[in-house]
Amino acid sequence: MRPALLVLCYAIAAAWLLPRPLGRLSEAGVSPRLGLTAWLTAMGSVLACAAAALGLLARAAIDGWPAFARTVCESVTAGVCPPTVYRSAAYELGLAVTAFLGGVVMIGLTWRYGRSLRRAISRTRAHAEAARITGRRAGGTNAPFVLDAAVPAVYCVPGQPPTIVVTTGALAVLGPQQLASVLAHERAHLAGRHHLLLTVTRCLAAIAPVVPLFARGSGEVARLAEMRADDVAARRGGRRILLTALLAMSAGVSAGPAPAAWLPATGGVVADRVRRLAEPPDAARWARYGLALAALTLAVVVAAVLVPALALTGS
Repeated sequence: MRPALLVLCYAIAAAWLLPRPLGRLSEAGVSPRLGLTAWLTAMGSVLACAAAALGLLARAAIDGWPAFARTVCESVTAGVCPPTVYRSAAYELGLAVTAFLGGVVMIGLTWRYGRSLRRAISRTRAHAEAARITGRRAGGTNAPFVLDAAVPAVYCVPGQPPTIVVTTGALAVLGPQQLASVLAHERAHLAGRHHLLLTVTRCLAAIAPVVPLFARGSGEVARLAEMRADDVAARRGGRRILLTALLAMSAGVSAGPAPAAWLPATGGVVADRVRRLAEPPDAARWARYGLALAALTLAVVVAAVLVPALALTGS
């Protein structure tokens, strides 16, 4: 039982302690790709260690069950049992009950996660279908759908096929180059499968909102995904064009709420995105933050492998 407790304690400590250094290193968005990798690796390692702890606990219960059964049998047949037998029986029974309850909790959380995931996918499909029905193509087969709405909005909805939606309000405030840059931003989301990252992390935050790594990680992944898409679009059309497009759409969005959507062009922390586009990080700062994020990610991976191995060795 000791190895299971050690691995579980590490998972809990990582879930509570990692958000602070991860947040400090990824806050400026110097390297969104490395930031995304670091947050996702941390969340994956905590989940893997929690699952490993449950497996170790189940194995300990299974290994100890024969001794418990033998103790109960001897107690019944002999009629009198010394206190040491009672203690042994209580220990084995407590171990079995703990493993059973841990399995029930894990099954319940998995079921809740699956239900949240199905709901998210269903909402996404419904939104994409509504956009295709109510909107109109703005050109050829790969052109976005145009919706009649005064609020400037451009967003993508994953699916088969994926859909990019542009409102008439956005067309009114964006020039041709700005529109092309914003569309490149949305296509970067789709190419990077950012919707999958958001679905996974949002569902984790929904089922375990008290876990700081999951609660904060969901928002950080969404913010870094926007910055990553900004970088891709800026390389294709230029930072200044994307910056002016973002400012123009943000000014229009302040007049009213944008339609609910996945990965809107004005999503994330707009002020941070504007600051990054206006003042891109220099090479020295990128290298400093990049090396720190890479080192932290490597440390998380090594710890997630070594802690269970050392726990088993020590047992």
